[in-house]
Amino acid sequence: MSSSSEKKQIKFASILSGFVLTALTSFSSVYAQFQPFKVKDIIVTGLQNTEAIAVFGFIPARVNSTFTPAVASDTIKRMHSTGLFEDIKVTHKNGIVYINVVERPVIASVIFDGMNIFDPKQITQSLSDLGFGEGRPLNPSLLNKAVGEIRNQYVNVGNYSVDIKQIFTPLPNNRVGVNFQIKEGRKSKIRDINFVGNSEISSSRLRSQMNLTTPGFMTWYTGTDKFSREKLANDVEILRDYYMDRGYLDVRIDPPQVNISPNLEDIGINFTVSEGKPYKIRNIKLSGYTMGLNDEILDRVINREGRTFKISEARASVNDIKLYLGSLGYALAEVNPIPTPISGTQEVDLTFFINPGKRMYVRRINIGGNTRTRDEVIRREIRQDEGAWYDAERLGLSVNRINRLGYFNDVVMTQAPVQGTDDQVDVNIDVKEKPTGLINVGVGYGSTDKLSFQAGISQDNIFGSGTNLAVSFNTAKTNRNLSIVHTDPYWTSSGISRTTSLYYRLDKPYSNAVNQEKDTYQVRGLGLNMNFGVPISEYDRIFLGLGFERNETILPSVESGFLIPAAYRDFVKEYGEKNNSFTLSLGWSKDTRDNAIAPTKGYLTSLSVLASFGDLKYYKLSAQQQYYLPLSKDYILAFNLAADWGRTYGSAKKYPVIKNVFAGGIGSVRGYEGASLGPRDVLTGDYLGGNTKIVGNIQLYLPFPGTQNDRSLRWFLFADAGKVGVTGGDMKCSAGNPSYGGVVDDPCGWRYSAGVGLSWQSPIGPLQISYAYPLKSKEGDKKQRFQFQIGASF
Repeated sequence: MSSSSEKKQIKFASILSGFVLTALTSFSSVYAQFQPFKVKDIIVTGLQNTEAIAVFGFIPARVNSTFTPAVASDTIKRMHSTGLFEDIKVTHKNGIVYINVVERPVIASVIFDGMNIFDPKQITQSLSDLGFGEGRPLNPSLLNKAVGEIRNQYVNVGNYSVDIKQIFTPLPNNRVGVNFQIKEGRKSKIRDINFVGNSEISSSRLRSQMNLTTPGFMTWYTGTDKFSREKLANDVEILRDYYMDRGYLDVRIDPPQVNISPNLEDIGINFTVSEGKPYKIRNIKLSGYTMGLNDEILDRVINREGRTFKISEARASVNDIKLYLGSLGYALAEVNPIPTPISGTQEVDLTFFINPGKRMYVRRINIGGNTRTRDEVIRREIRQDEGAWYDAERLGLSVNRINRLGYFNDVVMTQAPVQGTDDQVDVNIDVKEKPTGLINVGVGYGSTDKLSFQAGISQDNIFGSGTNLAVSFNTAKTNRNLSIVHTDPYWTSSGISRTTSLYYRLDKPYSNAVNQEKDTYQVRGLGLNMNFGVPISEYDRIFLGLGFERNETILPSVESGFLIPAAYRDFVKEYGEKNNSFTLSLGWSKDTRDNAIAPTKGYLTSLSVLASFGDLKYYKLSAQQQYYLPLSKDYILAFNLAADWGRTYGSAKKYPVIKNVFAGGIGSVRGYEGASLGPRDVLTGDYLGGNTKIVGNIQLYLPFPGTQNDRSLRWFLFADAGKVGVTGGDMKCSAGNPSYGGVVDDPCGWRYSAGVGLSWQSPIGPLQISYAYPLKSKEGDKKQRFQFQIGASF
């Protein structure tokens, strides 16, 4: 056999002709009838990009074989089936078979112009799966399929008006560049959603369950009014589940009708519903192989006899039973709820079919998706051992611990049986990295101080090592500072953490001085702390801290005529202008929250005591309790209670004013200016703070109107309460000076506020905007209603 080396020139016109010639499907060459003969040789001509050896594989004839009209027909059919050729001619002369081909041009590149909605790589892969892509022949039928696939992708997301054109660019060596020019047009919007056949549940209630909506106040942000086939199919399942969660086992929802306006921009969706009647549970039973654990399994069933059947409770029961069986090593247990209606009644028997399978070992735990975070950072949070019995509870705890790191948007755990065994599984933990840098910003506006500002930046996962570095500063009235904090959560392999902090503080209160920059008093502090955390259980940790601090209190000269706050004058008299102190702290915390930044469930409890030695002799007790209660998948109730109590010991008489605690404003009692609660100086009226503080907050998170199930944007209602006071010695709760800053009524009494806010999980961290209204405020209170913060829950 031989192949001609002749390279036939293909003009671009031949590319287009290949799209319209009917000969492509009817075999372009009609060979004449001939008498069979013995083949002396076979010669193929016209090849440019296809190897001759590949072509000969499709030719049934061989040298010395008999060549017949049937063999010629079979040759043409086989070669056409490859999709490589536009034209095939078979001739013969003197026992030699000549096969002349015209190759289809090979696709050299595929380009998408005007494609904005999709990632071109995603569409390129979809076309490649169809057989259309670089290195493939330009087959007209596949081109039509490719155009159809692109159009379907747009239609699936509601772009019915998309326009797709193709431009072909001839290239040397019978190659061609394919350019899809796309005009995406506007996404079709949903103008109405209608229901027919629903008499028990209103149409408005059904619409409120769906992800797709008609245009509304926030749809410009959520995009839920833009049609999507995938979302519509999901909404059908949501509606079916909604009915079945109210006992309607016989509910039927027909495939929705989608009506498109002539301009392809407006869509109407019509649902036809057959509701049936709700069922109550008569009996709950088990079947299958329960291993004698009937009581233990039934204890995990949430459904109750005599109550309305709820599919959500049945599914939750399945998960709880699987978790229980999984904790015993049955990794692949099957649990199926089977509701069986009782004929002639509206009752149902609910049977849970149990198939535990075999008890499994964990052969290997695989980590995937961590493009930045090191494997060891994830593995040290895993409580399941390789080579041990599979334990679903330990694996669930492991996933929670990985989630609580705050490094990932998503953590998914799956298990796969090990081929060739019947008692081993591999556990796969796949994570999706997220930016771990966080900007913390707080802004407040008040009647006297106007704008107060605080900010910080932190990186929770430096170079993927799992360590944290944070730098923060603020310009608040009573506490301007700069701090650098580094935390290594696994300073030792056993999980002992170490936090090192260095800070510089300058307290330069705004006061009644004529020359603020020159005359006002100042308190400067420079400190270094090191804190160690020792885990004593999965959720409990004890803390031990050591620190050193140097403080300097600078008072203006007597000649300045400046009124020095009595509290600071007394402090300097007792402790001196400069003082050094060492601190020792001991604490305990229990943290079960599912996320440290934006928790949805769990609680945090912390207790600590700090004692100061050296020039300053005092101690302070602190306590905090946070609790997050999910009322439903959309509503979360959050509580926060924090308290501080400080006293002196030994020869010290008055609690150091520079160690006072403050409340009011961002993070405590919203609606009041920052640090404005509590005593004021008897001479200057300056805010002093106190040695005791109690703050309480209640916050209810709700879905934002128009955002449906989008939890990244929510609004909240809140109520705050707090007080700052003084106890011990001859300390008094002074109310200020009528001539300087005014007098406040009951300065150490409770202050309350309530308001509304907006919470957004923004790319730079949790953001909250709130508007608070002070309740039962007292004469002289400094109010601050609008507040803004990033990076904190309360």
